[in-house]
Amino acid sequence: MDVRERRETVLRAIIEDYITGAVPVASKAIVERHGLQVSPATIRNDTAYLEQEGYITRPHHSAGSVPTDKAYRYYVESIVEEIELFPAEQYLIHQIYQEAREELEQWLKTVAAFLARLVHNLVVITTPKATSCRFKHLDLVALQDFMALLIVVLHESRVRQQVLSFNRKVSQDELTKLANKLTSLYAGMTSSEILAKKGNLSAEESQITECIAEMIAAEDKLEYGEPYLEGLRLLLSQPEFANSPRTLSILEVLEGENWLRNIFRQESSKRGVKVVIGEENPDPALQDLSLIASQYGAPDKASGIVGVIGPKRMDYAKAISSLTCLSTLLSNSVVEYI
Repeated sequence: MDVRERRETVLRAIIEDYITGAVPVASKAIVERHGLQVSPATIRNDTAYLEQEGYITRPHHSAGSVPTDKAYRYYVESIVEEIELFPAEQYLIHQIYQEAREELEQWLKTVAAFLARLVHNLVVITTPKATSCRFKHLDLVALQDFMALLIVVLHESRVRQQVLSFNRKVSQDELTKLANKLTSLYAGMTSSEILAKKGNLSAEESQITECIAEMIAAEDKLEYGEPYLEGLRLLLSQPEFANSPRTLSILEVLEGENWLRNIFRQESSKRGVKVVIGEENPDPALQDLSLIASQYGAPDKASGIVGVIGPKRMDYAKAISSLTCLSTLLSNSVVEYI
């Protein structure tokens, strides 16, 4: 083993030991745990070189080594071709798929919960978002003499509601007839197609038609579907965040809406598993974290994102292999639903 290979081995040992133990890794421990046939002094020289190159840092001079963002980036790129989910874990994911795939929304929630426990971190899954939403059917429910609840169902298994006020009393029987007529007229259409077909309609039919078109257009503007988050407690129980003042700022960001849009915007046009480490995150409050995300779905039809969010010291191999397996199954589910 030449010097370069040994230093790469030392770096990988530091990263993997720190991922497992969350404590700085001493030179003596590297020799003992990884069977390197060199002295601790040689390892110390190697770690000094790695520190100079920006791959590791030390809390103080006599402390062990801690990987930097640069080290994690090297590690991820070095393992991406060699990782695969254990057969038992693949089997469990396939079992969940078989049991819950008839209800896509429920399956997404179940998968998010399972994956969070598997990787012991926060998981986010967005519902599949169609490139152009299409109308499926509507219902109208009388609330008062002049008011009704409009329920619009889209082909992507999405339901939207809006309260309408009419200029005259409209009975439930009339509302049902209106709903049946407009469902028959607009089934399978996009927002623009509905407006183009809007012909000789009554005042109520025109009002409902405009509302339907506006609701579908609003869906089309969304960058991603509804997100499901699981495992926040698991994320915050990690040593990096337990009793840490950083926890509050992380919670404040995750409770908002923009963080998801900002992080996923750079991933939405890409295929395969993508990894964003530490300071690569656009939001400063999330730069103590890493994101591993994969897009799923049917190209040019509908797509969503599944991701793992955790400390930079996360198990990248397990997260990447899990997302690779899940994104394939999720893509299969989307094909069945569109």
